[in-house]
Amino acid sequence: MGTKISVEEMERTRVARFTRLTPTKRGFVDTAIPGYERLIYNVIGRGVTEDPALAPAIRDARDFNLTLVRKSPGNRVGLHDHPTVEVFMPLTGRWGVYWGDEGENEIVLEQWDVISIPPGVMRGFRNVGAEDGFLLAILGGSDSGHVTWSPSVLQAAREHGVALDAAGNVVTTR
Repeated sequence: MGTKISVEEMERTRVARFTRLTPTKRGFVDTAIPGYERLIYNVIGRGVTEDPALAPAIRDARDFNLTLVRKSPGNRVGLHDHPTVEVFMPLTGRWGVYWGDEGENEIVLEQWDVISIPPGVMRGFRNVGAEDGFLLAILGGSDSGHVTWSPSVLQAAREHGVALDAAGNVVTTR
């Protein structure tokens, strides 16, 4: 016999209604850099968010974390790495996913395309479409660790008044 769970319990602990999600504009250190702004919606698990106030809608993150990202056209994410696999899938729009120590490689993904970036590879992404777009990001592992940022991203963030504290959370430096 399987585990029994009521409709009410399922709704309360394991359903994320988009209309009830509370996004953050300050999910990562690079969001302070002009052109890197975005909304982060933690759906399943905390992922690698650097905003300690952003709670996930579904806390049970066994084996993966799921986040939604909303970006304006042209906005990007700073080069970074994770200790786990990261998967991207455009839900709306067109997205460029770039990688390499300087972001020298790029593939454009159309809606529903999927890319899987292995650990140890610097990566970022940008909205290359003409409208605001949503990207689904999935991180492997129950604990996805912390983001490792390219030194140039950390320097640009410091120039815009933010840094990471010893726990890896975004703090204002001005």
